[in-house]
Amino acid sequence: MKLLYAPGACSLGIHLLLEEIGKPYDAELVNLREGAQFKPEFTALNPKSKVPTLVRDDGTVLTEFPAIAFWLARTNPGAHLLPDDADSQTRALEAMDYVVSTMHMRGFTMIFRPDMFATAPAETEAVKARGLAMFTRGLEVMDAMLGDKDYLLGSFSVADAALFYVEFWGAGRLQLDLPARCKAHYARMLARPAVARMMAAEGLVG
Repeated sequence: MKLLYAPGACSLGIHLLLEEIGKPYDAELVNLREGAQFKPEFTALNPKSKVPTLVRDDGTVLTEFPAIAFWLARTNPGAHLLPDDADSQTRALEAMDYVVSTMHMRGFTMIFRPDMFATAPAETEAVKARGLAMFTRGLEVMDAMLGDKDYLLGSFSVADAALFYVEFWGAGRLQLDLPARCKAHYARMLARPAVARMMAAEGLVG
């Protein structure tokens, strides 16, 4: 397998899942700032021009964080990336989808790409504020879901990989004081050997 990723992007969640699985894989850095995602060699694999992109051993390509995470979990049952029962699996997917579609694609994008939502320059700051409110509300939702558990579903799952990358953005890029349970979850994630290996490989610090 080969993961195409950008350091610190949402692909870090998939990167850490690959480390959790422990099977050989290649990782190829895509320089988003230089527009590498729009070059023909990348768009031939993923015309969406996005990371994460996963090239499987048979040459077929998977895109979109939830799809890649689900496939990795189902094809590597020994890594225990999804709970065994259907209801808990559904809850894992529910949490992961909320993180990706609401906290990331709306909240975080509003903060850092307000031009995608504002119809006039005067609206930019208001868009950023709405995005921040959405992102911080998402952290509160995830904090409540954690409750007194170490991980969202009790044990580590793909949902925690998704939550980790937005915690990383919140604590690092936004300099937010994470809610107490999210802060503890973030520290717990950083202490996982797979996460430490991934962070070192991407040149990141917690």
